[in-house]
Amino acid sequence: MSHRPTRHQTSLARRDARVLAAILGGSGLLHLAKPAAYDAVVPRSVPGPARFWTISSGLAEVGIAAALLAPRTRAAGGLAAAALFVAVFPANVSMALRAVKSDRATTGRRVVTLARLPLQVPLVTRALGVHRAS
Repeated sequence: MSHRPTRHQTSLARRDARVLAAILGGSGLLHLAKPAAYDAVVPRSVPGPARFWTISSGLAEVGIAAALLAPRTRAAGGLAAAALFVAVFPANVSMALRAVKSDRATTGRRVVTLARLPLQVPLVTRALGVHRAS
């Protein structure tokens, strides 16, 4: 049984879509502008060159951000955003583990990389909410 989202749910989904689009668009542009910083966090277990994954994920983030902003593609954008947040989670775990093990990483860097991990959960749930309410 499907139900239509309420106006309040639709309004929240539009707001969440804009927030997610800003996060993804900004991150995607950074991937494209400063790829070396992201190459370093691509897990070594991922096949192929790190730069391929950095550029691909940056383009995906920019594309998904655009999809979230357009009403006709917002539902698909929400689903794509949720999938992307899940897909990049291994890179975030890899980055956190490297920071924890590194003698050169500052305490702040270690804390930030570890704190990012549980933040993936609300990103995924908000993206799925956008999908359902759009």
